[in-house]
Amino acid sequence: MANRSSSYSLPPAVQRVATAFRLVGWISFWSQLVLGVISGVVLIFAAGSIGAASTTPTVVPGVPGAVAPSGGVNPGTGAGLTLAVLGLLTLFAGAYWAFRYTRLSRQLKTSDSQERPKRGDALWTLRIGLLINLVGMLLTILGAQAIVGSLVAKSFAQGVGIFTGNFQRFINPLDIFLVQANTNTILAHFIGLIATLWILRSVNRQ
Repeated sequence: MANRSSSYSLPPAVQRVATAFRLVGWISFWSQLVLGVISGVVLIFAAGSIGAASTTPTVVPGVPGAVAPSGGVNPGTGAGLTLAVLGLLTLFAGAYWAFRYTRLSRQLKTSDSQERPKRGDALWTLRIGLLINLVGMLLTILGAQAIVGSLVAKSFAQGVGIFTGNFQRFINPLDIFLVQANTNTILAHFIGLIATLWILRSVNRQ
């Protein structure tokens, strides 16, 4: 009975903030984690395929046994993939930070007011969460710009690829998967931003 009464002795504002940290923190954590794992699988597959394509020679049509050096990796794709990976790593950092929101909720519900985190500590935690997702979203958007730019270049070069037999110039399903992976990462960072802003709104309510 003593524990039950102490749980109801929390100030209403603290109870509201603790609930927001717990509920929104879990939603943000699982959303970012699931989308991050999906994007990670696609990016790992893409990195392996691009590495293999960069070392595969191109067969010269009409000349038996003749091959030409591979065209290599489109610089836009390589830069885009690097930025996409950095954005994904930042996403996992954001998921970890969302998990910290749920731990902070437990600390806020403690019956000892001296051990309870202060309002300034909660705001600092939320600012770091916002910064992580903002930086991650910026990196991922820059990566998306580079990848889409490389797809535009490929679309213009497809005509040349038909005559040279260099099918690396063609847009393939892997390119679309890269765009999808980047889109998932951007969505996950957006969810993290919305979640943090929602908790921040609860903290700032009077």
